[in-house]
Amino acid sequence: MSQEKNEYLKKTPYRIKRYYAYVLATIVALVVPFIRIDGNHIFLLSFDKKQLHLLGVAFDMQELYLMPFLLMLLFLGIFAATSIGGRAWCGWACPQTIFRVIYRDLIETKLLGLRRIKNKQKEPNWKKAENASKRLLAILIWSVLALVAAADFMWYFVPPEDFFAYLQNPMDHMFLIGFVLAIAAFLIYDVIFLKEDFCVYVCPYSRVQSVLYDNNTYQAIYSTNRGGNIYNDKNDKVIFKQKDLPDEKNECTTCEACVTVCPTHIDIRKGLQLECINCLECVDACTTVMGKLGKPSLVQWSSTNEIKHNKETKVVRKSTIMYTVALLVVVALLFIMGGKKEHMLLNINKTTELYKIKEDNEVANNFLFLFQNTDSKKHTYDLEVVGNDDIVIERFKPFSLAPNKLRKKVVVLSTKKRLVTDNSKDTPITITIRAFAKDDPKKISVIREAVFIYPRADKFK
Repeated sequence: MSQEKNEYLKKTPYRIKRYYAYVLATIVALVVPFIRIDGNHIFLLSFDKKQLHLLGVAFDMQELYLMPFLLMLLFLGIFAATSIGGRAWCGWACPQTIFRVIYRDLIETKLLGLRRIKNKQKEPNWKKAENASKRLLAILIWSVLALVAAADFMWYFVPPEDFFAYLQNPMDHMFLIGFVLAIAAFLIYDVIFLKEDFCVYVCPYSRVQSVLYDNNTYQAIYSTNRGGNIYNDKNDKVIFKQKDLPDEKNECTTCEACVTVCPTHIDIRKGLQLECINCLECVDACTTVMGKLGKPSLVQWSSTNEIKHNKETKVVRKSTIMYTVALLVVVALLFIMGGKKEHMLLNINKTTELYKIKEDNEVANNFLFLFQNTDSKKHTYDLEVVGNDDIVIERFKPFSLAPNKLRKKVVVLSTKKRLVTDNSKDTPITITIRAFAKDDPKKISVIREAVFIYPRADKFK
């Protein structure tokens, strides 16, 4: 018995493993905005610069055809993770859970001694002056951390180098500062006052989780085969007596350790509930109690098949295969579309004057070209008409453009040849124009079509 007892108790608690995951998630969230590849960020959705940075590649707003694929990847990833590991995201990586653990377990419990780790449902007596002063200190500490978290959130939309530059002139960037303060204020209210009610009542994820579960989904699950079922009486009060098992086979001690430790205030013995965030605190609590008796925990991180039906949990199954295929397809499309990035953008529009007939019956059309350098280097751009020697570029000189800059150019195309002899109407002629970087024409080259308007024959002298 002693050897079995030690075997169950020497396992690392899930709570400690979660802390490691929280530290890793926090480091990633804080470090990613500062990582740059060739001057571009790993991920940045900049409304100021109208750009999306993804894995070191900058996409202009006109290239946001990638956004639908990123959203599909996000939702399919969440659905796949839920199908396999339940609400593992909620308990192990969600910022809401991490913030609550920092405030409740670290600040209130470890630093200030207001709570106990094993009893998350008992509120301290806030009427005591000592507790009230400690709570005020806890709020002040969290307010500082909330400002850091709010700033970190903004770094994914305003890059850190711009963010800190803006702070040096606060009066010119009051909207940005106000936005950060608003996010921090929400985090203070959410973490200190709303607490886990956000997960239960506000977050929509809890409403769809049960649809994504099946008998092979890993979750915190109570073994009714060993501990029986929990029932409520007519007044909705819990009856702590398992009616489905004889007393000699009922292993549950009704210590309620799994209940008092639950941050969302549920009784895991009642089965799957939308409030459960899979933090596995109940598993740790029951493991400690049952381990002292030399028995495995009645609450385990397992599946319905394994706990209730004595069947092996199948990770590879129809649903996970479908999710995997869908994710691979989306990732492939994302790389294919990402590979089509243009390092130069070009828009061509006609001016208000359709055409002009000059001396010797030369016909000229004016166009407004909008160039944008979306590359990370300075380039010199030039133009050419492709596949039509009759129409030439009359007015345009190659010019240089710095990275992420725009330039408008009026370009005149003309012809001295008689292209059409129609006396009834003007004739639109589609021409192909190639814009390219003279210093790297193979990599940076854009093909666009424009319409050259040729006048009807009776307008010539």
